[in-house]
Amino acid sequence: MTSSEEKPEREDRMKAALLDPAAVFGQPENVPGHPDYSKAEKIAILRQWEYDATEEDVALEEGMPGDETGMLRRVLIVLGELAGPLDMERVSPNKQHGLRSSKSDDAK
Repeated sequence: MTSSEEKPEREDRMKAALLDPAAVFGQPENVPGHPDYSKAEKIAILRQWEYDATEEDVALEEGMPGDETGMLRRVLIVLGELAGPLDMERVSPNKQHGLRSSKSDDAK
């Protein structure tokens, strides 16, 4: 495969990972060790997974049918290992938490 063919394929894999991280990785604990993604890409994938898990938790709180899975906690643990701990001084007023989002933090 030529490098010009690899780039669109890689971009498609990244789009798929961002669209549905669970379908690509199965569980959040599988993201950090995956060799095909950079640290910044892994953080972006886990942040999307966090957003999705938070939305599911909010739906449960509002009485929608479903079961508590603990997925949000698992995602936050893995994300904290890659991106650092929650920024408790700047937690947003919504349920999407206060993770650092500085590009310099993601690149470390």
